[in-house]
Amino acid sequence: MKLLPTAVITGLLAAAVAVSGQAADNISKVYGGITVESGQTAGKVNTVNGSIKLETGARAGAVETVNGSIRLERNAQAASVESVNGAIRLAEGAQLSGDLETVNGAITLAQGARVDGDLENVNGTITLDAATIGGRLSTVNGSLLIGANSHIGGGIKVGKPGGFSLSRRLTRVVIGPGARVDGELVFEREVDLHVHEDAVIGPVQGASAQRYSGQSPED
Repeated sequence: MKLLPTAVITGLLAAAVAVSGQAADNISKVYGGITVESGQTAGKVNTVNGSIKLETGARAGAVETVNGSIRLERNAQAASVESVNGAIRLAEGAQLSGDLETVNGAITLAQGARVDGDLENVNGTITLDAATIGGRLSTVNGSLLIGANSHIGGGIKVGKPGGFSLSRRLTRVVIGPGARVDGELVFEREVDLHVHEDAVIGPVQGASAQRYSGQSPED
């Protein structure tokens, strides 16, 4: 997990500039949210305390916040997306050419959304709905809901949690009908793994896959 270092946060505080509406300009703030409007193009977009939204068809470079959510609307595009504390959502057809990362927050990819790099978090449910990840999907404490017809090109990793925990709740991993996971599925902690009979997956380490045939494991 690549976190925003203290030096980067300090740099944002020292070098924050006013939001500019000009195409391809960087947008940087300390307090408050940022919106890149529909059809506009921005450079790097970052804030320390606030959410970021790219409206329909908007484009940007790296999109980063420390405390706040990030949302890409339909067909929006960015180079990468990173948050420390906040959920991330890619709407239908949204695309990232690089990685998607958050530490504490749910991640949701709607139909047709695509991340060409890796996708990872530590805490929070990750949900894919007919979406594509070119690299690896990784989490530590988050449940994984790999919806129908989703594709993961670089495998799955559920890492071993650090420290001591009294929780006995198993991490739930569901791979739906028509989904495909290339590469290894590596589980460094005990998980509740359900794989649809029509899904295609690579070799599994650290868990036993339970096959199911309905719309969900409970059917």
